[in-house]
Amino acid sequence: MAGLEGIEQPREQSRATAARWSPAVEDERALKALELYGNPTESEVPLPSRPESAATARRLAQVVVLRQWGLSPKLAEDTVLLVSELVGNAVRHTGARAFGLRMRRRRGWLRVEVRDPSRGLPCLMPVQELDISGRGLFLVDRLSDRWGVDLLPRGKTTWFEMRVADR
Repeated sequence: MAGLEGIEQPREQSRATAARWSPAVEDERALKALELYGNPTESEVPLPSRPESAATARRLAQVVVLRQWGLSPKLAEDTVLLVSELVGNAVRHTGARAFGLRMRRRRGWLRVEVRDPSRGLPCLMPVQELDISGRGLFLVDRLSDRWGVDLLPRGKTTWFEMRVADR
């Protein structure tokens, strides 16, 4: 382009950005998260109560559902979304320094648990079409087969379960 010689073109930047967002790179990040933080199917994985921990929890859920359990991409997508919602609630509403993520599988079911030190109970609120927040538990209620909260001596575990087709 005349007069623009030597100026980096946006098209080059967008190609580099697209490469960073590729499924292969995301899969690599998920495996790295598993290596760094541990496997939530073996024991509870402690994560710092910060917004960026939601991405780590999503990656852990994705790698477990797709690679370890070999379940469908649709089930993985729903699980990842609901993990993000439970983690978001733990980070936003509990004031905790950390929370724990645990994933379990038994015949016909998968279960995801997020434990935090607050005994404050989550509340399923009515959702209006134009609401910009407050949809987290609504999504958990709609997409999971069942969900609940178990009060602990020090805190609570918020969980959801989804049916899975066993092979």
